Amino acid sequence: MKLLILNGPNINMLGIREPAIYGAETYETLLETVRLHASERGVELEIYQSNHEGDLVDRIQDAYGKIDGIVINPGAYTHTSIALLDALKAVAIPTVEVHISRVEEREDFRRISYVRLAAVATVTGKGIAGYREAMDILIDGKGSRA
Repeated sequence: MKLLILNGPNINMLGIREPAIYGAETYETLLETVRLHASERGVELEIYQSNHEGDLVDRIQDAYGKIDGIVINPGAYTHTSIALLDALKAVAIPTVEVHISRVEEREDFRRISYVRLAAVATVTGKGIAGYREAMDILIDGKGSRA
């Protein structure tokens, strides 16, 4: 099995960006966490981060026929990007949406997720540990389309 961890805007700023909301763990810690978990679970892993919507769409499209599951933290594009939704629907790769914070308890606009419409599951509010849970949902074949 091969998974793609896809991170949107500002995820690379973990540890710097609003630590009261996102925690003090860095992006490098996130990368180490998902790599270690992939190794423990015996899956291949690709990781990609971009602050640009089109780059994320391109990476989703490039995953077609090569990737078995996507873990995506679309960052602010969660609430605005029909393009990411359309790309995920087009490739039909099982996808789990993940958010470090509890977006459902934050500002009203953060409660809207276009990406969720293409996800088999969503994990929120568990910090970077949520990525491990999202990976496990895909590896274990759990989750049903939202």
